[in-house]
Amino acid sequence: MSSTPTSNVSSVDVALIGGGVMSATLGTLLTQLQPDWKISIFERLEDVAQESSDAWNNAGTGHSALCELNYTPQKPDGSVDISKAIGVNEAFQVSRQFWSFLVENGFIKNPEDFITPIPHMSFVWGEKNTEFLRKRYEALSQHPLFEGMEYSEDPAQMAEWMPLVMQNRKPGEKLAVTRSLNGTDVNFGALTHLLTKYLKESGHCTINTGHDVLDITRDPAGGWQLRVHNLTVNTQFTVKAKFVFIGCGGGALPLLQKTGIPESRGVGGFPVSGQFLRCKNPDIIARHGAKVYGKASVGAPPMSVPHLDTRMIDGKRALLFGPYAGFSTRFLKKGSLLDLPKSVKTGNILPMLAVARDNWDLTRYLIQQVMESNKERINALRDFIPDAQAEDWELVTAGQRVQIIKKDAAKGGVLQFGTEVISSQDGSVAALLGASPGASTAAPIMLSVLKKCFADKLPEWDAKLKEIVPSYGQKLADNPELCRKLREKTSEILKLNNPGRAEV
Repeated sequence: MSSTPTSNVSSVDVALIGGGVMSATLGTLLTQLQPDWKISIFERLEDVAQESSDAWNNAGTGHSALCELNYTPQKPDGSVDISKAIGVNEAFQVSRQFWSFLVENGFIKNPEDFITPIPHMSFVWGEKNTEFLRKRYEALSQHPLFEGMEYSEDPAQMAEWMPLVMQNRKPGEKLAVTRSLNGTDVNFGALTHLLTKYLKESGHCTINTGHDVLDITRDPAGGWQLRVHNLTVNTQFTVKAKFVFIGCGGGALPLLQKTGIPESRGVGGFPVSGQFLRCKNPDIIARHGAKVYGKASVGAPPMSVPHLDTRMIDGKRALLFGPYAGFSTRFLKKGSLLDLPKSVKTGNILPMLAVARDNWDLTRYLIQQVMESNKERINALRDFIPDAQAEDWELVTAGQRVQIIKKDAAKGGVLQFGTEVISSQDGSVAALLGASPGASTAAPIMLSVLKKCFADKLPEWDAKLKEIVPSYGQKLADNPELCRKLREKTSEILKLNNPGRAEV
């Protein structure tokens, strides 16, 4: 069904494409920093936070490397590299400071609506993995960002920390666990709704749901022109914007390509889908109260690290296990099967072919995951819950993630896990590509957008940025006293000091 073009043209200072936590975070920062700017958010679906930010489409882990073993790889000499874990944890502390500012100033009324204290644990079995976890604990526990982490190989202690995992486990098995009470569960869907509510009430931002951005072209007068389809009334119109942020998850790559900026050339995407087993038995849900992460299989992407995951969603406790990776050519959960083939251009086909050639472990892993039966999924669950029964669990589909493929002089192309901001040289357009750790680091990622795209405004914004994020311009990893002070302050403001709040 064709839509009707109109002659309507509107102008904004900032256009944010995608109604997820990234656009909501950037919009909130800009509203605080430059309240005279006019901002518009455009979301294709009927409401915000329906794709990757939705609580059922992501793990909800406040990713701070407390339990995620993929952030602490083991070196060939057997030592554990904690550099990435430090970076991830520090980034999450920035997000905590940003959220605390919003709560402290009344822009978000109740932090319990989106964040809950949940213990984070790493769980391994076998002599080799136990040795790795012990070394990881020894390296991390000495760092101020990981203060308070505990380690145990004692079955009685582990049974106290995670009774469901230890029940009916074979005696004599070599097991090890680390635990941090500084962990959190974050409902990023709820957070996105709270941020967009604030933006709407501020009077400086319009939230346009049911609006699909079809094209982005240079405006001869400067800035950009967006061709927008109003799906409700089936009309098209033009929006002129001085700055455009493309933050629509997997949908960002095709729109970045439409800008035609040189920085977009050679960039491709590799979509990975996910599924979880969701517990249907309230008694089992009540017996587990932690995020317990294990080790990923060889070749598995970072978002496929297995975990038994207590969630707080819309005030109710839930229990998930997974994720089980899969493959779809869609770039969004509610996208098109043509997303991947349409993204292949002359500039990125060689990097994409090089990645296909060099990533057989990942390809094999995805094929195995897609072919898995429910019996095999339950067997994987039994590594974490020895007496798990199939009738207590149901399979649910999680969100779609698109990993970044980039040109590489040596290999032709490389597959990158993580997130990256790609912006034009003049800073008038930026796009966020990639996945994990994603939403947990929305605040620091959006601060990097400000640095890339508004460098001339940073001196003017400096004082306000330090009010929003007290550690702005400093490294918490290098300042134990400030690290401890801010962790205590944000814990108090976000009401994280009471682990019993979630009755775990």
